[in-house]
Amino acid sequence: MTDPPPTIRPAVPADAPAIARIHVTSWRETYAGLMPDEFLERMTSEEARQQREANWERTISRKSETVLVAEQDGEVVAFASAGPARDHPGFEMELMTLYALKSAHGHGLGRALFGEIVRTLKADGFHNLALWVLDANPTRQWYLRQGGREAGEKTEGELREVRIVWDTLPG
Repeated sequence: MTDPPPTIRPAVPADAPAIARIHVTSWRETYAGLMPDEFLERMTSEEARQQREANWERTISRKSETVLVAEQDGEVVAFASAGPARDHPGFEMELMTLYALKSAHGHGLGRALFGEIVRTLKADGFHNLALWVLDANPTRQWYLRQGGREAGEKTEGELREVRIVWDTLPG
């Protein structure tokens, strides 16, 4: 028996607590051992979760980014967001986030969220996309399988990130 398809929908302000919880939980699940422990603790503390919740509520309310959530069995288990590219010269939009709880991995939620983000951006008249991914992040290869290509890197402190771009939005 296969899983029912996920429900992908635009986020509403009431989703902010679930998004913040997924954000910090997925950081703990994904980045343990890939980032310095002190940095990871600071970024996933209860204070950080509360700040993320307020930030997500503000972002969603102001519609300053496209924010989508994925629900499985009525529970928000993944989310993605895209907005104007910050430091990707020549690119209009940036995939800011794409996070899923580890328990939701392997069910196609990431692919479904990414596909819906791309469809939304195309419908809004955008043509290309870029993102930063931690060089040691296992999802780096996943983005390449979605049609992205590596196009540069940056180092901030101990963290090295790789730029992945889509010169033309897929699909």
